[in-house]
Amino acid sequence: MENLFSSIFSETMDVKAFFIMITSTILTGLVISFLMSFKMHSSKRFFISNAIMPSIVAMVICFANGNIGVAVAVGGAFGLVRFRSAQGTSEEIGALFISVASGIAFGMGYIAYGVLFSILVTLIYIILTHLPIFSHKDQASYKLVKITIPEDLNYEEEFEEILKRYSSEYEYLKVKTSDMGSLYKLDIKVKMKDVKEVKEMLDEIRVRNGNMEVAALPYSEVSTQL
Repeated sequence: MENLFSSIFSETMDVKAFFIMITSTILTGLVISFLMSFKMHSSKRFFISNAIMPSIVAMVICFANGNIGVAVAVGGAFGLVRFRSAQGTSEEIGALFISVASGIAFGMGYIAYGVLFSILVTLIYIILTHLPIFSHKDQASYKLVKITIPEDLNYEEEFEEILKRYSSEYEYLKVKTSDMGSLYKLDIKVKMKDVKEVKEMLDEIRVRNGNMEVAALPYSEVSTQL
């Protein structure tokens, strides 16, 4: 039993240990992505990437082990990924960290610990999503309202009366130009007085902004990307 939770690597990695490690990482990655797919709404490409992440990290750990130069180079390469990819949701980031953590365990030869950690944390995530905790009753009333307006429209005066009538509080989160400066895009965090009145509010905004694009999104789902 003690040998089960010991590292499969001695001073050097042999072929048998390598195949045990790589097989375990691939199978564990597939299980993590399969279980996460029941509760996460993401693309197929994300789940495929998440499935192979443990094996990639495990290989990095194996070859960087004891080599400071390689470790620094790898750290820089992983850092560049942050600036070359779109920011994900909290669920996607959490899933990737589970895969990375398990990959580190596998890369150090602790196969049993890697499998146990991956399955246990993934199951805890699924259980927590089913339990009525961490969700507040007023969360549904918060919306992210996205409005496109022409450049000559004074949006603060134009939409103030509508926002005050339909919401108990609101906040301009982002204002940016678009289409060579001829348009403005507004992101407004709104707490609705009545969530059933979202359509009426959007209809009135469309009258003021010349029937340009308007959208209302659940704020909790997009706040991590702002």
